Amino acid sequence: MKKGFLSVLLVAFSFAFVNAQSGADTVITKKKAEKWFKKQEWLKGAPLKPHKSINKEEFARQYRINKAYWDKAFAFLKEQNLQTIAKGKYPIDGDNVFASVTEDPSKDFDKTNWESHRKYIDVQCVLVGEERMGKWPVAEVTSTTKPYDETRDVANYTAPGKFYNIPGGTFIIFFPGEAHRPNITPGGNKVVKKLVIKVRAAS
Repeated sequence: MKKGFLSVLLVAFSFAFVNAQSGADTVITKKKAEKWFKKQEWLKGAPLKPHKSINKEEFARQYRINKAYWDKAFAFLKEQNLQTIAKGKYPIDGDNVFASVTEDPSKDFDKTNWESHRKYIDVQCVLVGEERMGKWPVAEVTSTTKPYDETRDVANYTAPGKFYNIPGGTFIIFFPGEAHRPNITPGGNKVVKKLVIKVRAAS
Protein backbone atom coordinates (compact mmCIF):
# COMPACT_ATOMS: atom_id res chain seq x y z
CA MET A 1 0.00 0.00 0.00
CA LYS A 2 2.74 2.42 1.02
CA LYS A 3 4.80 1.50 -2.03
CA GLY A 4 1.83 2.12 -4.35
CA PHE A 5 1.16 5.51 -2.77
CA LEU A 6 4.79 6.55 -3.26
CA SER A 7 4.64 5.49 -6.92
CA VAL A 8 1.52 7.59 -7.53
CA LEU A 9 3.14 10.52 -5.73
CA LEU A 10 6.29 10.21 -7.84
CA VAL A 11 4.29 10.13 -11.10
CA ALA A 12 2.27 13.19 -10.03
CA PHE A 13 5.46 15.08 -9.10
CA SER A 14 7.09 14.20 -12.43
CA PHE A 15 4.01 15.35 -14.35
CA ALA A 16 3.91 18.65 -12.46
CA PHE A 17 7.64 19.19 -13.06
CA VAL A 18 7.31 18.57 -16.81
CA ASN A 19 4.35 20.96 -17.00
CA ALA A 20 6.29 23.61 -15.09
CA GLN A 21 9.21 23.23 -17.47
CA SER A 22 6.89 23.48 -20.50
CA GLY A 23 5.31 26.60 -19.07
CA ALA A 24 8.72 28.12 -18.49
CA ASP A 25 9.58 27.51 -22.14
CA THR A 26 6.65 29.65 -23.26
CA VAL A 27 7.76 32.67 -21.23
CA ILE A 28 9.66 35.12 -23.43
CA THR A 29 12.34 36.72 -21.33
CA LYS A 30 14.51 39.54 -22.63
CA LYS A 31 17.50 37.19 -22.81
CA LYS A 32 15.55 34.51 -24.66
CA ALA A 33 14.09 37.05 -27.10
CA GLU A 34 17.51 38.50 -27.88
CA LYS A 35 18.97 35.04 -28.49
CA TRP A 36 16.06 34.11 -30.78
CA PHE A 37 16.32 37.41 -32.64
CA LYS A 38 20.08 37.14 -33.13
CA LYS A 39 19.85 33.70 -34.76
CA GLN A 40 17.59 35.22 -37.44
CA GLU A 41 16.03 31.89 -38.39
CA TRP A 42 12.72 33.79 -38.50
CA LEU A 43 14.10 35.91 -41.40
CA LYS A 44 13.78 32.88 -43.71
CA GLY A 45 16.67 34.06 -45.85
CA ALA A 46 15.08 37.38 -46.83
CA PRO A 47 17.86 39.73 -48.07
CA LEU A 48 17.19 42.56 -45.63
CA LYS A 49 18.79 43.69 -42.39
CA PRO A 50 16.66 44.23 -39.26
CA HIS A 51 17.05 47.63 -37.62
CA LYS A 52 18.54 47.81 -34.12
CA SER A 53 15.48 49.60 -32.70
CA ILE A 54 13.09 46.64 -33.17
CA ASN A 55 11.44 45.61 -29.89
CA LYS A 56 12.78 42.07 -29.69
CA GLU A 57 10.56 40.87 -26.84
CA GLU A 58 7.37 42.05 -28.52
CA PHE A 59 8.53 40.66 -31.87
CA ALA A 60 9.22 37.27 -30.30
CA ARG A 61 5.78 37.31 -28.62
CA GLN A 62 3.95 38.26 -31.81
CA TYR A 63 5.91 35.70 -33.84
CA ARG A 64 5.15 32.92 -31.37
CA ILE A 65 1.41 33.63 -31.49
CA ASN A 66 1.11 34.19 -35.26
CA LYS A 67 4.09 32.31 -36.64
CA ALA A 68 2.31 31.44 -39.91
CA TYR A 69 1.67 35.12 -40.68
CA TRP A 70 5.28 36.11 -40.10
CA ASP A 71 6.68 33.15 -42.05
CA LYS A 72 4.54 34.14 -45.05
CA ALA A 73 5.65 37.78 -44.76
CA PHE A 74 9.36 36.90 -44.76
CA ALA A 75 8.89 34.25 -47.45
CA PHE A 76 7.35 36.97 -49.64
CA LEU A 77 10.42 39.16 -49.08
CA LYS A 78 12.72 36.30 -49.99
CA GLU A 79 10.83 35.33 -53.15
CA GLN A 80 10.65 38.84 -54.65
CA ASN A 81 13.34 40.72 -56.51
CA LEU A 82 13.26 43.69 -54.16
CA GLN A 83 15.21 45.92 -56.52
CA THR A 84 12.79 45.54 -59.43
CA ILE A 85 9.46 44.82 -57.70
CA ALA A 86 6.78 47.09 -59.17
CA LYS A 87 4.78 49.70 -57.30
CA GLY A 88 1.40 48.51 -56.12
CA LYS A 89 -0.44 46.30 -53.64
CA TYR A 90 0.38 42.63 -53.03
CA PRO A 91 -1.91 40.10 -51.28
CA ILE A 92 -0.01 37.60 -49.16
CA ASP A 93 -2.53 36.01 -46.77
CA GLY A 94 -5.93 37.64 -47.18
CA ASP A 95 -6.61 40.28 -44.51
CA ASN A 96 -3.90 38.85 -42.28
CA VAL A 97 -0.80 39.78 -44.28
CA PHE A 98 -0.51 42.10 -47.26
CA ALA A 99 2.03 44.49 -48.74
CA SER A 100 2.37 47.68 -50.74
CA VAL A 101 5.30 49.09 -52.67
CA THR A 102 5.80 52.83 -53.16
CA GLU A 103 8.47 54.86 -54.91
CA ASP A 104 8.21 58.54 -53.98
CA PRO A 105 10.39 61.42 -52.76
CA SER A 106 10.86 61.55 -49.00
CA LYS A 107 9.18 64.53 -47.34
CA ASP A 108 10.18 67.52 -45.26
CA PHE A 109 9.58 66.93 -41.55
CA ASP A 110 6.54 69.22 -41.32
CA LYS A 111 4.84 67.31 -44.14
CA THR A 112 4.85 64.06 -42.13
CA ASN A 113 2.77 62.88 -39.17
CA TRP A 114 3.00 60.73 -36.09
CA GLU A 115 0.69 57.72 -36.36
CA SER A 116 -0.07 54.38 -34.73
CA HIS A 117 -2.17 51.32 -35.52
CA ARG A 118 -4.09 48.81 -33.43
CA LYS A 119 -5.04 46.00 -35.81
CA TYR A 120 -1.83 45.72 -37.79
CA ILE A 121 1.92 45.75 -37.30
CA ASP A 122 4.00 47.73 -39.81
CA VAL A 123 7.08 46.09 -41.30
CA GLN A 124 8.60 49.03 -43.19
CA CYS A 125 11.36 48.00 -45.59
CA VAL A 126 13.51 50.61 -47.30
CA LEU A 127 14.61 49.00 -50.56
CA VAL A 128 16.36 51.85 -52.38
CA GLY A 129 17.41 55.21 -50.96
CA GLU A 130 17.30 56.33 -47.34
CA GLU A 131 14.50 57.47 -45.07
CA ARG A 132 14.34 59.00 -41.61
CA MET A 133 11.73 57.61 -39.22
CA GLY A 134 10.67 58.45 -35.69
CA LYS A 135 9.45 56.14 -32.93
CA TRP A 136 7.83 56.91 -29.58
CA PRO A 137 5.54 55.04 -27.12
CA VAL A 138 1.86 55.91 -27.62
CA ALA A 139 1.55 56.04 -23.84
CA GLU A 140 4.01 58.96 -23.79
CA VAL A 141 2.79 61.10 -26.70
CA THR A 142 2.23 64.81 -26.07
CA SER A 143 -1.30 64.88 -27.46
CA THR A 144 -3.69 63.18 -29.89
CA THR A 145 -4.33 65.27 -33.01
CA LYS A 146 -6.74 62.77 -34.63
CA PRO A 147 -8.45 60.06 -32.56
CA TYR A 148 -8.28 56.45 -33.64
CA ASP A 149 -10.19 55.72 -36.85
CA GLU A 150 -11.10 52.02 -36.82
CA THR A 151 -11.86 51.93 -40.55
CA ARG A 152 -8.40 53.24 -41.46
CA ASP A 153 -6.71 51.67 -38.39
CA VAL A 154 -4.83 54.86 -37.57
CA ALA A 155 -4.55 57.61 -34.99
CA ASN A 156 -2.33 60.72 -35.17
CA TYR A 157 -0.34 62.51 -32.49
CA THR A 158 2.22 65.07 -31.52
CA ALA A 159 5.25 63.55 -29.80
CA PRO A 160 8.94 64.27 -29.11
CA GLY A 161 10.24 61.05 -30.67
CA LYS A 162 13.49 59.25 -31.22
CA PHE A 163 14.69 59.33 -34.83
CA TYR A 164 16.67 56.93 -37.00
CA ASN A 165 18.04 57.01 -40.53
CA ILE A 166 16.97 53.80 -42.27
CA PRO A 167 19.25 52.96 -45.23
CA GLY A 168 18.33 50.82 -48.22
CA GLY A 169 18.27 47.10 -47.47
CA THR A 170 16.98 47.63 -43.93
CA PHE A 171 13.60 47.09 -42.30
CA ILE A 172 12.09 48.39 -39.09
CA ILE A 173 8.99 47.11 -37.26
CA PHE A 174 6.35 49.24 -35.55
CA PHE A 175 4.02 47.42 -33.15
CA PRO A 176 0.71 48.65 -31.72
CA GLY A 177 1.66 50.96 -28.88
CA GLU A 178 4.55 52.39 -30.90
CA ALA A 179 3.77 55.72 -32.53
CA HIS A 180 5.90 56.24 -35.62
CA ARG A 181 6.68 59.02 -38.07
CA PRO A 182 7.92 57.66 -41.43
CA ASN A 183 8.69 59.27 -44.80
CA ILE A 184 11.00 61.99 -43.45
CA THR A 185 13.83 63.11 -45.72
CA PRO A 186 17.36 62.83 -44.31
CA GLY A 187 18.15 65.60 -46.82
CA GLY A 188 17.43 66.35 -50.45
CA ASN A 189 13.93 64.82 -50.72
CA LYS A 190 15.35 62.00 -52.81
CA VAL A 191 13.20 59.16 -54.12
CA VAL A 192 12.80 56.22 -51.74
CA LYS A 193 11.54 52.84 -52.86
CA LYS A 194 9.79 51.23 -49.92
CA LEU A 195 7.84 48.06 -49.23
CA VAL A 196 5.48 47.99 -46.25
CA ILE A 197 4.03 44.70 -45.03
CA LYS A 198 0.99 44.79 -42.75
CA VAL A 199 0.82 41.84 -40.36
CA ARG A 200 -2.29 41.31 -38.25
CA ALA A 201 -1.40 41.95 -34.60
CA ALA A 202 -2.05 39.53 -31.76
CA SER A 203 -3.60 41.10 -28.67
